[in-house]
Formats: sequence, C-alpha cells, structure tokens
Amino acid sequence: MKYLFILGRNVELSIAEIKSFLEREKINFKIISKISNGILIETENLQRVLPSSSNQIKEKNLKGIIEKLGGTISIGEVLTEGTPEKVSKELDKITLYSGKENKLNYVVFNFHGKYYIDILIYLKQRFREEKLKATEKKITGNIKLQSGELVPNLTSKLIGEKYFVFEDCFGKIIETVDYEKIEKRDMEKPVRREELSISPRLAKIMINLSKVKEGETLLDPFCGIGVVLQEALLQNIKVIGVDIDKEAVKNAKLNLEWFKFPKENYQLINEDSSKIKIPKVQAIATEPDLGELQKKIPSLQKAEEIVNGFEKLIIKIINNLKKNVEGRIVFTAPLVRTGKNKIECDFNRISSSTGLKIAKGFPIPEFREDSIVGRSIVVLEK
Repeated sequence: MKYLFILGRNVELSIAEIKSFLEREKINFKIISKISNGILIETENLQRVLPSSSNQIKEKNLKGIIEKLGGTISIGEVLTEGTPEKVSKELDKITLYSGKENKLNYVVFNFHGKYYIDILIYLKQRFREEKLKATEKKITGNIKLQSGELVPNLTSKLIGEKYFVFEDCFGKIIETVDYEKIEKRDMEKPVRREELSISPRLAKIMINLSKVKEGETLLDPFCGIGVVLQEALLQNIKVIGVDIDKEAVKNAKLNLEWFKFPKENYQLINEDSSKIKIPKVQAIATEPDLGELQKKIPSLQKAEEIVNGFEKLIIKIINNLKKNVEGRIVFTAPLVRTGKNKIECDFNRISSSTGLKIAKGFPIPEFREDSIVGRSIVVLEK
C-alpha cells in the first residue's frame, strides 16, 4: 500500500518524526517521493496500525496515528495509479463518496499530478452520472513552510471529501488532524505559560523522536507545567517529570489532574535534574531553559553567552542522567538570531562531553520568521 502524508510547516522535522514513529512500530517502509510538503510512503504492513483497506472506501478512523503525530496535517491512501485510462477503469469499481447527503463539496490536492486535469474531468463526470450535486472547490488558504515556500492549506469545514493527485497516483484523504480540538484542550487546562512552554505539536514530535513505546517510561527533566508529560500520557506512556521550580511542579500537578490521568502513570519531582537520582527510564524528551526571554535581537557576544551557558547546563544534566536512560535523549537547544545569522550550540562538544552520538540528520532547526530565539531539535543516542 501507498500513503500520502501531508506535512506541517517544518517538513524536515516532520519527516524525521514519521521515520522514528514507523521504526518504533517496527513497520517496514520506503519513502518513494517528496514534493513540497507531501511525502509518498510505501509499506506492506502499515495495516498493523491502520484500519484494513478495501475497495469500498468507508469512514476510517486513523486517530490512533494522526493524533500521535505532531508534524502531519493529513494522511491519504492511494487508490490507484498509472495512466488516465487505467485510473478511470479502476476507479469505476470503487465507491468514492458514500455520504448520505446528495450534495457534495470536494477538493483535489495537486502534488505535481501528471494527469491532474484528467482526474478533475473524471470526477465531474462520475459524480454527474451518480446524480450528485457535487462541486469542486478551490483551495484558497495557504501555510508558509519554514523554507519560505507557500503551500495550499485547507481550513474550511464545508468540504465533504478530499482527494489528491501525487504524480501518477490518485487517492483519498482518510484522516486530518483536529487542531481546534487540540487548541481547545490546551486553552482550557488550569495553567498555561504562553512564553515558556512548548506547543503540544512539538511535544508530540519530540516524544516520537525518542521512540518511547506505550507502557514504557519517559523522563522530562525540565517538565515545567507538563506539556510533554501530558502528550506522552495521552499515548499511554508513563512519565517522570522533574523541575527545580516548585511552582512549575505544582502547576504540572494541577494540569495532569485536570486531564484525569491515572496517578500511578506519572511522578512529579521538585528537584535539581543535575543532582537527582532517577530509576531506569526508556527515553528523555525535554525543553530545557533556553535562556532569558529576548525582546530584541541580541549582540553576537550575548548570543554566544546564551548558547555557551546552555551547553554547560545540558552537559551537566545528561551526564547525571544518562546511565539510567536506556534509549534516546531528545532535547531542544537555543537557536539565536543575530542580524542575518543564527548562532547555535556546539553539538560536537555536547556529544564528546557526554559520550553520546548525535543521531543521523540532527540537529534540525525549528524557528519562525519573526522569532529571535528559535530551537534546534537534537537527538542523542548511545
């Protein structure tokens, strides 16, 4: 089977997350092609985590996957591929719309579709023959990728079906992330820290990069109000949260209690992570202190002070914890803008000082155009 993953603004980071997720699930896969923010993946055993496929396209529940991935907007399944004649012949045997209403609004995402126009013509004729009041809608919204590229982004809820053409493949979007639901739960929890907390989206990405599995234990040595902890617990991963700030630990407790997580699945500790003794855990995912909030672009000297201070801190923390961490250590590091340049940590120094190696492909920058201090996403392995 082939699947399309439509990715968010940081394509490189999203691809790294998907790879880690599939590797963790021991699923053989191959990335066939990448176009803009879309990647086509071929796998023989993705059905272990996806519902079973059939020629009758029915309502499918991919929430077990889409809600675990932080960097994926939508997942689509390839229904057929090849020439327009072959595609038409095979699609004639497949139900493309099984809704109850006789009115349908639909869109077709185009990822360098070789026969995009032919598909549009086929769909119009097909729906007309089925006596459906079907209207193709154009995608008018867009998102700006970290690379600066603008790509189509669908926000309207008035769309009944979403299809795609990826090179010579045609398929149907079978799940899309519910950002409103995620934002709602984030806004409603008892304690929020707008400037000091990472987003649920990035927390999910880091958890997946750590490759920690259900039932295993994840450590966050800078847990703050518990964003990483909550996202891990939502995936049935046990957690230990440590923070030197007593108020942060208190607020993390309030948030986790609000989620009604079983108390036996988490432990919160108010202590210094450079000194604490921890039990065996499978992985670490954390956002350490990235330095004081910068309201204006710092000087080169100040930027170097920030990253040097961070290096000393993270080396100290990792050296204290690493012997009790079985797998990966995932963390963010400051990426500081100074004029047109960005200053980052000396990751080779961090690697050599901790005796851990930097995972292939990392660090990966994560920043927004208007940010002064962004992040480098780092994965260390034994």
